[in-house]
Amino acid sequence: MPHTFEGNFIGQGLRFGLVVSRFNEFITHRLLSGALDALYRHGVREQDIEVAWVPGAFEIP
Repeated sequence: MPHTFEGNFIGQGLRFGLVVSRFNEFITHRLLSGALDALYRHGVREQDIEVAWVPGAFEIP
């Protein structure tokens, strides 16, 4: 049987920064919504999340 690694999915007390492209916003907005939903479900508070919108993919790295 293969060895399984499982992480700890508790986000309380952590801070997160999300960078989202305005290019293809109809896609990236849904990706942002999914990321925020996952963070909230794992106990991350809204004030511990920063979202930065950038014009396109070149500004993300």
